[in-house]
Amino acid sequence: MGVGRAGRSVAVALAAAALYALSTPFSKVLLADIAPNMMAALLYLGAGAGMTVLAFARAMRGDKAGAQGRPLERADIPYAASMVALDIAAPLLLMAGLSRSSAESVSLLNNFEIVATALIARLAFGERVAARTAAGIGAITLACVLLSWDAGAWGFSAGSLLTLAACVCWGIENNCTNRLSDCDPAHIVIIKGWGSGAGALIVALGAGDTMPAFVDVGLALLLGFVAYGLSIACYVRAQRDLGAARTSAFYAVNPFIGSALAFVLFRTPLAPSFIIALILMLLGTWLVAPRGD
Repeated sequence: MGVGRAGRSVAVALAAAALYALSTPFSKVLLADIAPNMMAALLYLGAGAGMTVLAFARAMRGDKAGAQGRPLERADIPYAASMVALDIAAPLLLMAGLSRSSAESVSLLNNFEIVATALIARLAFGERVAARTAAGIGAITLACVLLSWDAGAWGFSAGSLLTLAACVCWGIENNCTNRLSDCDPAHIVIIKGWGSGAGALIVALGAGDTMPAFVDVGLALLLGFVAYGLSIACYVRAQRDLGAARTSAFYAVNPFIGSALAFVLFRTPLAPSFIIALILMLLGTWLVAPRGD
């Protein structure tokens, strides 16, 4: 892979991170009026709908050059099905965790996705995990423990555990998506959005959630399109050149952007444990960031 192509792939991975960083703080705002399960459904439905419109517009223009990969094939079905199932579970868990925790903590805890992605890439698919990366994973894991510990209850907080469970789902899902990274990213996001959104919507309605106000629905769909749809499309495109573990490492800047946005929005006092966890997260992210090789 040439230097120019590698640089473009890194830029695409960073764009994916910046777009996704919008999801946690702004979802926290919308959760004041939208039930967590319904919020998860609307985010993915917004991603699917937005990317469908973009793909339709591309087809109407006859922009065949805009297609950035091969179409899905029968051999891809197991990975696509697993991807959709995990993307139903992950946002449901994340929104449940976010409704019980601060947006700053949940944003940082999202970095546990690096740990899950890298370990699964190593154990299931044989991707190499260097000693430096392993040290970074250890620092991130320790930071997650600090963020998750509830001193008052002398145990891990429910919101944090739900967030970490979502990260595990996304870590597995990242590796499934990596098997499809040579497909058109827009097609991948459309499948994710409509499939996972519909599944989450069934769960939400089954749980008795009602549809929120029209304005709230529109805002949630727009957030889903930007933070999930465009972000996932960039993520899948970056995986094609960088692989699951390396893309996830660059993507790791998103929790810091998300935490900064959350602090601006909510002005939550930062506990000493949060500061220590933030330092460990920064150290871990620096350690796992790929070096030129």
